[in-house]
Amino acid sequence: MPAVESGPRVVGVNRTQDGSICVMDGSQVVCCIQKERLSRRKHHWGKLGDLNDLYRPAIVDLPVRPIDAIVECFSSDREIERLDQYNDELLAALKLAPNAKRARISHHLSHLYSVFPPSPFEEAAVMIVDGQGSPASQFDERWPGRERTPGHWREVSSFYRVDRSGRVECLDKQLWTGDENEPVGLGMFYFLLTQAMFPGEGNEGKVMGLAPHGDPDAFGLPSLDVSGFDVTIPPAWRDIVAVRPRFRYDPNDRSRFDDVANLAAAGQRAFEDALLKLAATLRERTGLDALCFAGGTGLNCSANDRLLRESPFASVFIPPAPSDAGTSLGCAVYGLTELLGERCDWRWRNDFLGPPPGDGAIERALAGADDLVVEKPDDIAQRFVDELLATRVVALYQGRSEFGPRALGHRSIIGDPREAVVRDWINAQVKEREWFRPLAPIVLLEQADRWFDIRRPSPFMQFAAPVHAEAAKRIPAVTHVDGTARLQTVGDDDDPLLRALLEDFAARTGVPVLLNTSFNRREEPIVETPEQALASFRRMPLHSIAMPPYFVRKRSAPAAIS
Repeated sequence: MPAVESGPRVVGVNRTQDGSICVMDGSQVVCCIQKERLSRRKHHWGKLGDLNDLYRPAIVDLPVRPIDAIVECFSSDREIERLDQYNDELLAALKLAPNAKRARISHHLSHLYSVFPPSPFEEAAVMIVDGQGSPASQFDERWPGRERTPGHWREVSSFYRVDRSGRVECLDKQLWTGDENEPVGLGMFYFLLTQAMFPGEGNEGKVMGLAPHGDPDAFGLPSLDVSGFDVTIPPAWRDIVAVRPRFRYDPNDRSRFDDVANLAAAGQRAFEDALLKLAATLRERTGLDALCFAGGTGLNCSANDRLLRESPFASVFIPPAPSDAGTSLGCAVYGLTELLGERCDWRWRNDFLGPPPGDGAIERALAGADDLVVEKPDDIAQRFVDELLATRVVALYQGRSEFGPRALGHRSIIGDPREAVVRDWINAQVKEREWFRPLAPIVLLEQADRWFDIRRPSPFMQFAAPVHAEAAKRIPAVTHVDGTARLQTVGDDDDPLLRALLEDFAARTGVPVLLNTSFNRREEPIVETPEQALASFRRMPLHSIAMPPYFVRKRSAPAAIS
């Protein structure tokens, strides 16, 4: 935690899907963390008891320092009907300053404040696209048509023009009536598409990874209907995603794989094409060159790359936590700027926002670990690369955790990108997940354009850029079947250990690229604490783990990669 108080304390809490909390001291982010990292349940929704049971123990001074403003956001679930109980919990769990300000803001407005104020832009068009947000009765914005909108209709997309003078102009929204027989919107479309293949929460990334294996023209499905800012789903699409047994992915039944992949390919293309049309309309309405994009659909890296290359916007900013988890940060920024009248000077330059491990936490976790060999090498990067060159896979646990869903080098599993067998082994043995899922590269920023078709930093792994043909032959483990890779660039001012690993690996192999995937087992959240890291390390067939300044390996070595 910061040693010096640097402004009023503000707390933002997301009470809905991907529950999360953000604490700021003025323009300094003290901590952002998603509930799932603490509860160990993926996509865990916010519920009563979170402040006392999870967040207070994780953020050591949360119940101590008086809070000057607290802002909460809900969504379309029924938790908002329990406001009295949430209020009682808040008063019991937190220490409020005598004149503390409090507010609740609507869902898309919290997304807006999570993406524009931390962006690099002075003014921007903002596009929020997700499954469904707040009902119209709870909106905080006004826009043309608000007065004619029934209170139970829910937002599915919102479009804004904003600048740093404080202007927040809502240009339009698409709303859903709540009729499940008439779904609308891009976020709802991708949700229904995902449910046809992979039921449950948070599986949209599987559809994105599967799509390049299919033929988008196989079923002759139409484009989505886009009129202005409204996206509707044609009957042919509603009918086909309802035929779930045919399209349910089954790893033990390869006879249906082509159908599943073809549907994913058609859906991904329809989604991307419609998203580009929305962006073009927003550019025409605003005339601005910069776009901020958030909402759950902002995690679709393939679509994001097309936005960057094909939309009329010159610059695109997508935060590392564009989904509902990021709304707690939006709530905190709203509290700082709108309730307290302070400037927000914080910019989203890195994503290491979780609570830091306490003093001695790694040593305590390692104490008495007789099944492990603990080393303290003079050069941990060199020791790490030695393992990679022996075709071993190494976990990396260091510092504050990432707030978004991507592992960016603080809670990662690292491998040699030159060996396709490493990718297959990680998917099958370590992650125990679908074989078609891609793994991501990290690359030295100054050499990125030699390996990938990219001309800008990509520190948050938000864009799937093409891999140059010759480079793809050298790094097959991080090149997807369509010749792209969801890369993360590492510049001079980025994480120093990642820089050292990449530089050492490049010096010894000529390849300034490493394979990076999140440090978690199948259907588990990314590890948060040193204890969780070591527990997962023991259960997974990883060869070693770096927990600076320590390098740890198992006395009983896992089988070699083959």
